[in-house]
Amino acid sequence: MMKFNPNYKDNLEKIEYLYLTAFPKNERKPFDLILEKCNNGSIEIISIQNDNSNFLGFAIIILNNDMVLLDYFAIAPESRGQNVGSTALKMLFERYKNKRFILEIENTEIESDNLEERKRRKAFYLKNGMSVMPFKVNLIGVEMEVLTHNCEVTYEEYYSIYENTFSDEYCSKIELI
Repeated sequence: MMKFNPNYKDNLEKIEYLYLTAFPKNERKPFDLILEKCNNGSIEIISIQNDNSNFLGFAIIILNNDMVLLDYFAIAPESRGQNVGSTALKMLFERYKNKRFILEIENTEIESDNLEERKRRKAFYLKNGMSVMPFKVNLIGVEMEVLTHNCEVTYEEYYSIYENTFSDEYCSKIELI
């Protein structure tokens, strides 16, 4: 069995290490900024653990009115391939069942060094019930596809998540493509 530990501080070092190793530098927000936003209630950091409280991964969620954005989601390397990601994702869907659930993935339609990894990631989310929205975004220099679970979202609604959470300077680096 798995559980969420909303007291992420129990695993803060493991979460930060996995965050720094699982996501390319150009896709990461400063970790201090994430912690600041967590302290003011606009972001949740959730530690994913087994019943023995062993760390399995994390989810970083931006909260915005009736929407949540799964900003970062990573499973520890030693726990991958064991259905941990699918189970955790379903638990996140349940946790936020009264909200529109959104996430971004790197564009799978452009050439890149990690195109196969991008395609596997997209297949994972589609297999787990996500749908691709009919727009893409340039998110701080990275082309992203926007996916949702059992809902629709416009670009303007998606953008409002960032607009209500981060500075104008940060938001100026997000555009519809």
